[in-house]
Amino acid sequence: MGVARLALAVLAAGAVVTLLIVGGRALLGSSGATPAERERAVAVTPGPAAETTARVPTVRIECLAETCPTVTVRVPGGDVLQYREMSRGEEVSYFDPELDVVLSDAGSVRVTENGKPREQGKDGERESFTVKASGG
Repeated sequence: MGVARLALAVLAAGAVVTLLIVGGRALLGSSGATPAERERAVAVTPGPAAETTARVPTVRIECLAETCPTVTVRVPGGDVLQYREMSRGEEVSYFDPELDVVLSDAGSVRVTENGKPREQGKDGERESFTVKASGG
């Protein structure tokens, strides 16, 4: 009976080591971010390769005034991506397929839709619009 116990102990130790290795690899292999978060992070990370393979943002907003009043960007029926003031020179870009944009002062920002400049709004005028990503 001593040999059977020894065999069982070796088998159990082997199973524990295997589980530790598999669990450790799974833990180290995950970054904790969702696929959408990883995609957004990659999309806005600057680098030498980014220039040749960069995607065109669905919408890009740049603040031209000292302070741009509330700029709101959200996914229709979903997450609010931005709801805040911006500072001069600050830029934001979003790559979602469809976005609702609300500008408290349309004359204080420069907006680019799918890489094309949007007509400048009037100072002090509120403007809202929806942008859809171009097919390509």
